[in-house]
Amino acid sequence: MATRTLIYYLIAVMFIIGIAPRVDAAFLPSETIGIPAAQRDADIQKIQAVLEMKLVRQRLLDLGFSPEEIASRVSEMTDAQIHSFAQKLDDLRVGKDSGLGIVIAVLVIILLVILIINLTTGKKVVVTQ
Repeated sequence: MATRTLIYYLIAVMFIIGIAPRVDAAFLPSETIGIPAAQRDADIQKIQAVLEMKLVRQRLLDLGFSPEEIASRVSEMTDAQIHSFAQKLDDLRVGKDSGLGIVIAVLVIILLVILIINLTTGKKVVVTQ
């Protein structure tokens, strides 16, 4: 009796597995995924804001690009190129980091070393000019 029940159970399971649709999935490269229109507009505005800066405009004019040529080249860019260019503009800051963060980190490390020396050895560290 148990064998017969097991056989019916296996037949039902094989039937259910057989009628289940086959689904294929794969990773898509980011180039195939479209960029929303709102994102494209925001990226174009970001690029336009940079191109309207006086220093950038003057440098492009010095290189021989006319404003019309610059506008036509921006309009010819694909969505992926515009998005990539806008992301690179976000990473690019004039002057970058002035090193203030590094100076603060070094000072904090020096203060921690002095504190540890004071607490562990009992000797005082004196800094004179």
